[in-house]
Amino acid sequence: VPAGRLPPLSGRVYGRRWLVLLLFSLLGFAQGLVWNTWGPIQNSARLAFGFSGWDIALLVFWGPIGFAPCFFFMWLMDKKGLRVTVLLTSSLMVLGAGLRCVPVSDLEIRKKLIHGGQLLNGLAGPTVMNAAPFLSTTWFSPDERATATAIASLLNYLGSAAAFLVGPLVVPPPNGTAQLGAPSNTQHIKDRIEAVLYAEFGMVSLIFSAALAYFPSRPPFPPSVAAASQRLSYRRSFCRLLSNFRFLMVALAYAIPLGVFSGWSGVLDLILTPIHVSQVDAGWIGFWSIVGGCVVGIAMARFADFIRGMLKFILLLLLSGATLASTWFTLTCLTSVTHLPLTTATLYTSCILLGIFLNSSVPIFFELFVETVYPVPEGISCGVVTFLSNVFMGVLLFFLTFYHTEFSWFNWCLPGSCLLSLLLILCFRESYDRLYLDVVVSV
Repeated sequence: VPAGRLPPLSGRVYGRRWLVLLLFSLLGFAQGLVWNTWGPIQNSARLAFGFSGWDIALLVFWGPIGFAPCFFFMWLMDKKGLRVTVLLTSSLMVLGAGLRCVPVSDLEIRKKLIHGGQLLNGLAGPTVMNAAPFLSTTWFSPDERATATAIASLLNYLGSAAAFLVGPLVVPPPNGTAQLGAPSNTQHIKDRIEAVLYAEFGMVSLIFSAALAYFPSRPPFPPSVAAASQRLSYRRSFCRLLSNFRFLMVALAYAIPLGVFSGWSGVLDLILTPIHVSQVDAGWIGFWSIVGGCVVGIAMARFADFIRGMLKFILLLLLSGATLASTWFTLTCLTSVTHLPLTTATLYTSCILLGIFLNSSVPIFFELFVETVYPVPEGISCGVVTFLSNVFMGVLLFFLTFYHTEFSWFNWCLPGSCLLSLLLILCFRESYDRLYLDVVVSV
């Protein structure tokens, strides 16, 4: 490049972008891991800490409750950038994980500290779930954006999947040491749960230290025209979003099924226990469903980077698969009525397929939101839809705290929400305003 001239906008990418992506993704992973600590080991937690079914549902419920200040975090990201927002988020996670480890002998006080820790971790949710498109636009070129969004957003889901694996493997179920006396059995389970809590606290503290040492807000030069362009103000962005019918349509298409699925997967062990599925099997089902979704989601995002303008088509495929898989699972659970075979293989297959189709749709939805409402800042548009998703999740878990003895109504919410989302996307008219700017203006 001749002296005095800047390189083309499309070439301004920096190798450190992968380090920034890694740190943010690890933060999302840890937040998902801490949030989903209790669901996979709910039977053990009941014995060790005296949790009730209401307590278990509430521990999961703190996740959507943590989205109450979502708009504050969107404002902070828009005004102060990624570094300040990430450091505040990670400090809340450190404090929350630390509260859960306070060694108090009084079980009632201990339960309150654990609930408080889960709430603080829930407050980190708005950043780790909303900031992925903002990070990808800020640091990555147009032909890497969807992939970066997928990695940054799906690692949070992978963290909750790891909880399905770590919890049941480290913490024995109540009947796993039944040959021991009851007091020693309880103490052994409690010790193993506390080992998990300490390990999660150490992980969160390490990630916070790394982010404090190095996590820049933005690169020296923007990687694309869209990254360098002027965005709407905070107030004008909300007015634009609320008056955009196409955005509201695609926002509901995302929020309803993902909110229902998040609430359902958070209490999967509770749902599968009545049909005689063990805590370990429920953990493996949840683990593989989310891992499959992460792998397929990143692959789909890479495909979207190579062949642009295919977001709606990809979503139609994924939502069709999710509708069929959720219907299969729901009918299988009603085996006395449908006479479908209720086996470990059918439960594994239907749940894993459902997780693959729904979780892999998340980064595709995020990219579609940004393209639809550009020049609204990415953090604001994605913040609104994830807030809406957590509202649906919160309403569902709120009803679950009262109707937790029978789950057929909960299972039917899955295919209903997937079908509604499929119809909304089918009627949606896609546009690619940000991509048009990058391709045409940069040329």
